[in-house]
Amino acid sequence: MKSRSALFLMALGVQLGWPALTLKMVDGKNQPLSGVTCSVIGGAPSSSDATGNLVLSKEASSIRPTQGGVTGGASLSRIPLAMGEKATLTILNVKGQKLLQRTLSLGDRIPFIHPDHGVLIVDISARGYSTRGHFANLGKEMVFEGISVANDPAKVFAKTSAASGMVSIVCSKSGMPSQVYQVQDGATTTIDFSKLELVPLFDGTTKLEPETITETATALVTRFSDRARDRHAREDQFHAYDHYLAHYWDNRTATLQITDEVAKGGKKIRIDQWTLWPLDPKAREFRAWYRGIGTVAEYNHNVSMDVDPNDPLHYFTEITSNARTGKPIAIGDNMEIEVSQFLQKTLANGDTLEGRDNYYGTVFLYIVGGRGMVPWYPVGVFGDANTERENSHPIPEEAWLGGRTTIHQQTSNEPEDPFMELATNMAPQNGQVFVHGRRVHHTNFITGVHDEPGNPVWDTLKAKAGPNYVNTSCTACHHKNGRAIAPAAGTALNQFVVKVGDAAGAPLPNLGSVLQPSRVGGTAEGGVTLSGWTDVGGLRKPEYAFSGAKPSNYSPRIAPQLVGMGLLEAVPEASILAMADPDDADKDGISGKMQVVNDYVTGQPHLGRFGWKAGKVDVTHQVAGALNSDIGVMTSVYPDPDCGSAQTDCGAKGKELADENLKNLVDYISLLGVRARRDWDDATAKEGEALFASTGCASCHTPTLKTGNYHPKAELRNQTIHPFTDLLLHDMGPGLADNLPEGAATGSEWRTAPLWNIGWTAGVSGGEGYLHDGRARTLKEAILWHGGEADATTAKFKALSAGQQDALIKFLKSL
Repeated sequence: MKSRSALFLMALGVQLGWPALTLKMVDGKNQPLSGVTCSVIGGAPSSSDATGNLVLSKEASSIRPTQGGVTGGASLSRIPLAMGEKATLTILNVKGQKLLQRTLSLGDRIPFIHPDHGVLIVDISARGYSTRGHFANLGKEMVFEGISVANDPAKVFAKTSAASGMVSIVCSKSGMPSQVYQVQDGATTTIDFSKLELVPLFDGTTKLEPETITETATALVTRFSDRARDRHAREDQFHAYDHYLAHYWDNRTATLQITDEVAKGGKKIRIDQWTLWPLDPKAREFRAWYRGIGTVAEYNHNVSMDVDPNDPLHYFTEITSNARTGKPIAIGDNMEIEVSQFLQKTLANGDTLEGRDNYYGTVFLYIVGGRGMVPWYPVGVFGDANTERENSHPIPEEAWLGGRTTIHQQTSNEPEDPFMELATNMAPQNGQVFVHGRRVHHTNFITGVHDEPGNPVWDTLKAKAGPNYVNTSCTACHHKNGRAIAPAAGTALNQFVVKVGDAAGAPLPNLGSVLQPSRVGGTAEGGVTLSGWTDVGGLRKPEYAFSGAKPSNYSPRIAPQLVGMGLLEAVPEASILAMADPDDADKDGISGKMQVVNDYVTGQPHLGRFGWKAGKVDVTHQVAGALNSDIGVMTSVYPDPDCGSAQTDCGAKGKELADENLKNLVDYISLLGVRARRDWDDATAKEGEALFASTGCASCHTPTLKTGNYHPKAELRNQTIHPFTDLLLHDMGPGLADNLPEGAATGSEWRTAPLWNIGWTAGVSGGEGYLHDGRARTLKEAILWHGGEADATTAKFKALSAGQQDALIKFLKSL
């Protein structure tokens, strides 16, 4: 909301008689919208009828912000208050934790700055009365404007911006977060409330998977999933820890459970493991309490696990002391564990395990007594007895970019493989789902061949691509789950999607919505290559050459990295809407707006959050859309091929990929772990972090978000994450514009790209390339291309010294 000068009504005993305000609510199609509840901020609520009309009284209660703006609110009841009387103001977060409390009088200004963009609770009490309301952002300062009228002490009035003739009202619908609008005082006003129609992806009715951490009267219980490994975590000479071996989906995940009785005053910790294939009786290895004297894979505690007599796939052991210190286990101890999967090659009944049988496990760090499983980093130098010899320590929480999904620091020297890991807090039921989804991800939909050696052809996925397609597998564009980089001049755009349409964004009769340059049999739609680069003040802009008909409106978009998508899906709509400011009401030059996208099955309006233009609502929408247009594989989500009205050879309609395989693929991408921030304690990187904020980068690349309570997967619920995005559309100026609109997004508007793990690009992708078409060869070039809403930020970056610019880039690479 815009800041307004306060008007204080000090004349005690003056009766105020303001005219009513009539509103007519309509949806995005100008149709009457019923069931919208609105009030003047703090006033009694009214609800729209079937015609969309409601009448508001401008009697309101006692508090409003003067800076930063309210972006959401709820009704506050009126409190009787006489001139000179005191009231008590309390501000709390949604967990009920008190952020501010003070006594105030009429006209008091209350400084209040809080970095949390989530919902805040305002509680006001006076003379035995109490009232409470919810606001999405209270700005930097509030003014207490309550006044009682002598002949009616039950009323408290607040007038918002009388000088401008505008009134602030707050409206809500269908359980969505409230929205605040400025309307003309006393007028009959029609407002498009289409964004109040948004349906949350998840709410209190969503079926939730079990929590991974539970408490009993005697123990803290943590359950998680693990996969088999080739070597140990710290063996950097082998480069064989993060990668996957052949048949990784074939009985090579396990469930682990840590029952921590020390957390409840007990003296032991029990470890249970359930495998999918029997372990070798001679190698049921459990290791704990890192040692690292002879090798970097050496532990102080090494035992063979016991076998449950009632379940041959259940193994367990108990720990009663800290073998590293020789003392009883204590709360706060760092207990590193590694549980191997040395599988029995041939069973008594003759069944034989496919592939190798000798596998190690993941290295996990468990903090006894409460903090649970945490990402770790090594401290000390191996071989130096004066150090801890690479002993594991918890990574500071501020560096957990993906919350508890965050993966430990890579120590195996595999620069290509950091984006392929299970979330650290992977739930037991999802470990095997993850690896089955990975198999879909890595399989060629024409040949059925897996792109990693030693794996069999998967006949189930053969001959499904096409007839028109861009590429033949997910990994062909998303190599190692990283971002693609622009090809050499004269090369086909085989890791791009080239969206096409008319001037309004509608599909083209001869191409559909995506140019698919390859075909199984027959003649392809046409092709596109990167013909060269145009110099723009030392930067480069791509030029394209089309074979066949050149579309007049098109948008080449390169494949982005995939980690963290499930977490972004779990961020509540309220948090994103709280950051939106489509009209730049606060006049800071940043006008983030949301994209509203109809659900791919139900047709309900959702918040768009995936894709370069935020055109997809969730991970399923994004993945199924890519299968359809990029590979030509039909699913139950998108059963019709991408086909223009004049095309007759696009292939048959109907589901080709089983729902189980689609779900596995979606779950795989959703549950990829995010790597921890590096160099979190480096002075230069810290300087760069401060500059990132002070230059304005953080205005769109929001550093911290919180996921909600209702995502189905426990791994993704209630996580504090650092993706550096607001998931909103921003105008990036003519330099980055294409000429193809997508929904509410114009050619110059792009969704804020997440920055987490951007520093791994060179290792994963084999080079650097940034922005929607890969034009930027460095992160500095990417910043310099930012225009439009980012003009002021780019100017501030240019004004920095060379050393300061380097510091900011180092910070980005630490992510």
